[in-house]
Amino acid sequence: MNGTLKHWIPKLAGQRILVVGDVLLDEYVFGRAMRMSREAPVPILEFESRQIIPGGAANPAANITRLGSTAIQIGVTGADTAATQLRQVLEAHGIETNALVRDPARPTTVKMRLMAQMGLRFPQQVARLDTLSREPVPQGIASQVRTLIEKTSAGADALLVSDYHGGLLTETLVDAIRALADARGLLLTADTQGELDPYHHFGLVKCNADDAQIYLRRTLVGDEAFSEAARELYTRLQLTGAMVITRGPEGATIALQGGVVHHCPSPAVSDVYDVVGAGDTSIAVMTLAAAAGAPYAEAVTLANYASGLVVRRVGNYAPTPEELAWALDNFT
Repeated sequence: MNGTLKHWIPKLAGQRILVVGDVLLDEYVFGRAMRMSREAPVPILEFESRQIIPGGAANPAANITRLGSTAIQIGVTGADTAATQLRQVLEAHGIETNALVRDPARPTTVKMRLMAQMGLRFPQQVARLDTLSREPVPQGIASQVRTLIEKTSAGADALLVSDYHGGLLTETLVDAIRALADARGLLLTADTQGELDPYHHFGLVKCNADDAQIYLRRTLVGDEAFSEAARELYTRLQLTGAMVITRGPEGATIALQGGVVHHCPSPAVSDVYDVVGAGDTSIAVMTLAAAAGAPYAEAVTLANYASGLVVRRVGNYAPTPEELAWALDNFT
């Protein structure tokens, strides 16, 4: 099986993928925990370093370029310092940013994590502060985004939608994306973060186990329950390819046309430190592999291995093709 999966790794490169969604800047501020504050029961950290990396819909784009393909980032930022930083970070990752629209009326989304160095292998998150607006983008901004999607979609292999509930992906815009993808024959994939209803008639939709349980309003335990859930979601959303429910260490369950279900295993990964970003890597690899012609079960299994590399690090991480090949050889 791993030999079959390795066959797809070179084919993840050389593609052109539009990534539409809620872009954000992930900021990590690291400090060494020295003592407890006398003002409150919290540790006092002495500043050591700061790191900014692509987050939200920008993270799948970073994974796409890391694997050798072209990512065109389409989204909305503010007109602030964070917007400039985000563009610089994206360009440093080789991501095309000409389709980012500035909206002076809203802030660029920033998720700032305060990380404490405590003598452990990895720092521990103490707090997170988000700067954001969840208001739907104005009609004029949404119109600019639609125009940019139309202009940049020529020659694309797939269109990936990453919904972080940041106000961009209104039902109207998702409908326009679907119509364009259908007209141009593009593979259409989505990571919904639980917002499933707008994404009917997509090629592939992914959500995690918690989101599936909330949406279906029932507890899911075991392969059979997840099989039924994946079939139900596939039917409800009238998908054309696959419904994927990711289940962490239990792998992923996918439903295909005709009620066919596969359980795709996750590798046995030791040293799991942080699950942040694993879902973004997963949807990026699924999209690239499916666009290259991989059967959905193989695309999802390959994505599970890529996610296994991410959870061994703190924060978002985009694996290389060489690392993915290593994971197939070394993860059991």
